[in-house]
Amino acid sequence: MNDGAKILIFRETHNSLLANSSFLGMMTKHAVVSLSINKKPFIMRKIIVTVAPVCHVGKEIPAECKNPLTPEEIAEDTINCYKAGACEVHLHTRDLQGNPTFELDVFRQTIGLIRKETDMIVQGSTGGLSTLTLAERCVSLDVPEVEVASLNMGSVNFGETVYVNTMPDLRYWAKRLDETNTVPEMELFDLSHVECATRLADEGVIHRPLHYNFCVGPGNSSNLSATGRNLAMLCSLMEPGCSWGITHDSMKDFSMLACAIGMGASAVRVGFEDSFYYAPGKRAHTNAELVERLVALIRMMGCEPATPAEAREMQHISK
Repeated sequence: MNDGAKILIFRETHNSLLANSSFLGMMTKHAVVSLSINKKPFIMRKIIVTVAPVCHVGKEIPAECKNPLTPEEIAEDTINCYKAGACEVHLHTRDLQGNPTFELDVFRQTIGLIRKETDMIVQGSTGGLSTLTLAERCVSLDVPEVEVASLNMGSVNFGETVYVNTMPDLRYWAKRLDETNTVPEMELFDLSHVECATRLADEGVIHRPLHYNFCVGPGNSSNLSATGRNLAMLCSLMEPGCSWGITHDSMKDFSMLACAIGMGASAVRVGFEDSFYYAPGKRAHTNAELVERLVALIRMMGCEPATPAEAREMQHISK
């Protein structure tokens, strides 16, 4: 990427931040505190860049955006993201049409193709549809290459429906994670989910240090709107010594990702599963373009994208 392109990304991100009054409020109230606590927050700090490359079924896909579906398409796209700076890929078990499934053939083939060319961390899921059985929702754990998996920390209203994740459900998935030596990334859709994580850790169901992933969005995909104020409240509830990242569903720009990095996040995520946009009115044609622009932003903020080896150490992966 040339200097002109980097300047353009910086200008677009800067304008987005200025347009986000919540971000400015957060910066004045919370960022100064964060900077005073962290002695060297921006000196070559490593940031885990995760890509979630496949758009959910039912979402409208712009004509200019190439949504990968087949194992070959997903692998090629993911490998390009790796070359652009991503160290981790988030994958669901899907069929060739992109529909959720508990059959593993396509999932295994996709991972095999990715691993031929990269050493990326593969992140699976224990989420999926509430209509599936508990075993079906965590079927990705049956694939040895899955090193990290999302673990929802509670139920949440999604639009007009409820995404069900009861405490017994969480204990079941946590046990499967432990049995397969898979690291949980705890997905938090609500402030109360922070307390849920602490309770499970106190029970010994999950192990400290914890890694939180704050899931924010426009309101129909999370109980938490994407504001700096909400991020600050979540951070204030975190246990000491834990790490956190952000997933911003339906984002229209990178302003909240920049906000999170400035507040000390160790992981950020982009990809067509979340959004096609990197700036207001501007969509990426491929996932690799999103990663490339995010990596440029990370470097402008004085940090560096983590390598897969560094990200494994940061997440205490021993698989």
